[in-house]
Amino acid sequence: MDCQKVGRLILSLRKEKNMTQKDLADLMNISDKTISKWERGLGCPDVSLLSELSKSLGVNIEKILLGELDPNEENRGNMKNINFYVCQSCSNIITSTGSTSISCCGRILEPMLSNIENDEHQITVDEIEDDYFIKIQHEMSRDHYIAFIAYISYDRVLIVRLYPEQAAEVRFPKMYGGTLYTYCNRHGLWKHEKTKRRTRRIN
Repeated sequence: MDCQKVGRLILSLRKEKNMTQKDLADLMNISDKTISKWERGLGCPDVSLLSELSKSLGVNIEKILLGELDPNEENRGNMKNINFYVCQSCSNIITSTGSTSISCCGRILEPMLSNIENDEHQITVDEIEDDYFIKIQHEMSRDHYIAFIAYISYDRVLIVRLYPEQAAEVRFPKMYGGTLYTYCNRHGLWKHEKTKRRTRRIN
């Protein structure tokens, strides 16, 4: 651990949050002299204090240890780069539109790679008035089911969570173009062709 780099990062993050050394010290129940020592690079935080320091400054522990944040290149939230994450412990669903570090239930999550639909995970899309009616002929038992359906357009994402023993179907308002994703709790993420190429109208 480079104490000089760590100290500069702590100083920068503290000022970013408009805190004095005493404010940060009070949050951590330590002396403001200790904060001053860190920021001048005369010592590094003890391992036992890293968790509280991370919480107080709103930054991951590993970034504190590195002494730098290393921000992503700006991608303007391009939905073409969307990634899906699902926690296998609590079934939390998380999305991002760029590189990120995500954890849930104490585990680091990796972005899911999408499969191209097959017969078991094929969808039908019907037009009903101003909506798309999406249906999947898929088992919906407690052990094997579609957990969510997502509709991605150029500027937004709509996600509907599904549960066992309900029908694997949903209605989305029409958006220009777009891509559909479904997530099977056994077989992972599935990507489907753009809705505008797969629709049929129901009068």
